[in-house]
Amino acid sequence: MPVTAWAHSSAVEQIMKMAKEDNRTMEHLDILCNRFGGRLAGSYACETAEKWAKKCFEEWGYDVKLDKIGDMSVGFSRGGWWGRATGDENMVLHFATPSFTSGTKGPQSGHVVLEPLSQIEFERNKARLKGAWVLIECPTKVGYALPRGDSKRFVTRRDAILKQNNELAQKQGRYIDRSKMNKSLPCLLYDQMVEAGVLGFIRSTPAPLNALHDSLVVRRNHTFEMIPTVPDILLDEEQYARLHKAASERRNVQLEFDIRNYFRPGPIPYHNVVAEIKGSKYPDEYVIVGAHLDAFDVSSGGVDCGNGVAAVMEAARMLSVAKARPERTIIFILFGGEEFGLLGSKAWIAANKSKLDNVSIMFNRDSGPLPYVGFDVPKSLVEEYEKVAEPIRQIYPEYNFKIGVAEPMERPNKPRTADHYTFRYWGIPASPLNMADSKGYGFDYRKVRHTERDDYQSVFPDYEEQSAPVLAIIALGTANLSKKFPRDEFFK
Repeated sequence: MPVTAWAHSSAVEQIMKMAKEDNRTMEHLDILCNRFGGRLAGSYACETAEKWAKKCFEEWGYDVKLDKIGDMSVGFSRGGWWGRATGDENMVLHFATPSFTSGTKGPQSGHVVLEPLSQIEFERNKARLKGAWVLIECPTKVGYALPRGDSKRFVTRRDAILKQNNELAQKQGRYIDRSKMNKSLPCLLYDQMVEAGVLGFIRSTPAPLNALHDSLVVRRNHTFEMIPTVPDILLDEEQYARLHKAASERRNVQLEFDIRNYFRPGPIPYHNVVAEIKGSKYPDEYVIVGAHLDAFDVSSGGVDCGNGVAAVMEAARMLSVAKARPERTIIFILFGGEEFGLLGSKAWIAANKSKLDNVSIMFNRDSGPLPYVGFDVPKSLVEEYEKVAEPIRQIYPEYNFKIGVAEPMERPNKPRTADHYTFRYWGIPASPLNMADSKGYGFDYRKVRHTERDDYQSVFPDYEEQSAPVLAIIALGTANLSKKFPRDEFFK
């Protein structure tokens, strides 16, 4: 159907009506966040979300499948957690733990000590380490688990620092000046402290708390038997400072933690959820609409990327209910394993090399829960997209949706940041569309993404509900263009 006629087709008119009267985007998000929660690959929540999304697409009449990406060597699911300080410091503790790190053995209480920075200091304080919570002073990579001798380079550097600190401690004699010690690596004596009976390790981190994962388990496929055995706690930096001062002064402070982190032996498979509606005229040409289903579990993944999944799923439902018949095939993909290195988009590319030349464009929603305010397209397509955008402006005049001219971009030299970069790396046009905080809610993606604030409440319903019909209309309009997206205009 020519785009001039398409702009007011019955399918588009039905989508416009549903946008205002039957918009279920927030319902999908509610299920993702508040029924399933954080959806890390290898978790029960991720498995449940995959099955639920597949069932939804099937009910909407799509051809749908779970495409296996890979296996997690260990499964992980998070329960609740709480902690408190008593004695000279009394407070409820504000903390989190990276995923794939140990919980406590029920509620566990103990005193607080500073990490020994040399072998000499360790031997002097060995008895005091038993049953203690250890404060780690070296700044560490935000959100990730403690390194535990994970590379030859690390071990070489650690041994050099230990030698330096041992020599300094020996010169200082009875009274060790910790301020002169090298603190550029954390947990210099990790294994020895665990063997001595410490309860766990505590590090300082800024709020909002950011808790990611143990890369040794996730990226290096550590087995069930190799996972850490004591907790790795990321504590609010203000509370950490109070505890550090108390420990330095040898004041009486007791900490109690109850952390319910659970594991299961792998392999645990994880998948892309792939649904498609066949093109009526060019079934072997493709428009892809995607978001990633996995999410970090320190919160419920409402922003990153539940908002994207909910919008993509509702766009698919609207197209189905409207009985849209796109000329090109539209493929909806809920990618798995994005947070562990764009694994889902890389797996789809690897399994579909024969389709890559025929992909017109990939639309990705993964930059925050904001409304769409425009789309920059190659100059040769501006006129057609102005017609495609007419219904969007009619439904949502307040967002002033604009079609702009896109300047050709450099192809990235490696996949990075988000799934659409995987497609760009392979020379496929890919766009997240243009978004803006149009109503001035003051949203800051950097202060929500991967943190404890990434939940259902951080998504703005009016923005979120706008995104789904816009995606549906843009995807359908792109599938009905007179030509595929011109790659020579998209890339330099």
